[in-house]
Amino acid sequence: METIRLLVDNNSNSEKSYTQAVDLLNNGEVVAFPTETVYGLGAVATNDRGVKKIFEAKGRPSDNPLIVHIGTIEEVANFIEEIPENALKLMDTFWPGPLTLIMKAKPGILAPSVTAGLTTVGMRMPDHEVALDLLRKLKKPVAAPSANRSGKPSPTKAEHVEEDLKGRIPLILDGGATGIGIESTVLDITVNPPVILRPGGVTKEMLEEVIGEVIQPTKLQEKLDSTPKAPGMKYTHYAPNAPVYLIESDQMTVSEAISKLSNKGEKIALLAPLSFENLGADFFFPYGEEGDQEMMSSKLYDDLRACDKTQATIILATTTSIQGVGAAIMNRLEKAAGGNWYK
Repeated sequence: METIRLLVDNNSNSEKSYTQAVDLLNNGEVVAFPTETVYGLGAVATNDRGVKKIFEAKGRPSDNPLIVHIGTIEEVANFIEEIPENALKLMDTFWPGPLTLIMKAKPGILAPSVTAGLTTVGMRMPDHEVALDLLRKLKKPVAAPSANRSGKPSPTKAEHVEEDLKGRIPLILDGGATGIGIESTVLDITVNPPVILRPGGVTKEMLEEVIGEVIQPTKLQEKLDSTPKAPGMKYTHYAPNAPVYLIESDQMTVSEAISKLSNKGEKIALLAPLSFENLGADFFFPYGEEGDQEMMSSKLYDDLRACDKTQATIILATTTSIQGVGAAIMNRLEKAAGGNWYK
């Protein structure tokens, strides 16, 4: 299969690109497109044949549910049995934006592959011009996980999608680099108090300002072996080729680790704040200034992917606090490292 990448911006040629994307989606095909978080790989959420092509292209386990993207808040009522009061408040505050809400799905409307056998579905309205234009021209819901091979770092640029899925999908809409860089917050509002199933750009603190108490599970609670209600809960994610080890963000600790690993013949890639540049790593990928979680979030997947283009045999990634968006960053780092810390 030939994969075409089309640049979408404000010029008139973009209309042809959107038309091509809409036609493909209407014909049961998949299309990659940018959102404000990462690039998504979408199919019409009511077309099971199309949705199955997402799993096929990604190599994604079929018991991993998909998030449904919509272009207007009014569409929610078409797919959800009863919209809770909390959901309406959150939509009003955070949509369009990086917040996915888990609600009870109307039976028999969405493709069975979308919900992975659950009675619930996650929905969100992305805050990206290209994603919204596509959804509003299509006038249908689009199921879309990240547009990468399953288990690899999520794509924040069209080039990343091409690296993973060239020859496996027909079209990539190239809207440039995404902004936030990590996937949406997933909040289950079918329970009381609501539970964060995946931390993201909309933090626990931000949610609680709008609806009161929200639970963010501990790592132990997250590991409970039950069917996941949200993407990214059950499988190792975001991993580059070389093994990743988390390490405390302390220059002396990192310097000693680099020295020991170098003596063992390892080639070391270091993901750390700018001030760690001269500690002797073979490859250095700066997160930005110490404590700049916004920069860390936007660069994380790009940096993990960049490690694959080096001869690194081991990757050290410094950690951050779990305050605010730090909870989401640490969630992704721990998954990339498979929970491994440098000792």
